[in-house]
Amino acid sequence: MYKTVVIPYTPNAAKMAAQIEETANGLWEQGYRLVTVTVTGSAKAILVLETRTERDAGGTDL
Repeated sequence: MYKTVVIPYTPNAAKMAAQIEETANGLWEQGYRLVTVTVTGSAKAILVLETRTERDAGGTDL
C-alpha cells in the first residue's frame, strides 16, 4: 500500500531536508518505508512511501 505526503513551501534546502528526514523517520515508526521524493519548482516536496515488508525489518537496503 502506498502513501503520499506533501511537505509545504520550504525554500531553504537545509530546512527542507530536515523536514523530509523527520517525516520519513516518523512514518518508518508507523510502518512505512520511503520510496522516493520529488521537490517541486514551488519549493514543496512530495514523499511517496509504501508499507514496509518483513524484509525491510532486517535493515537491508533494497
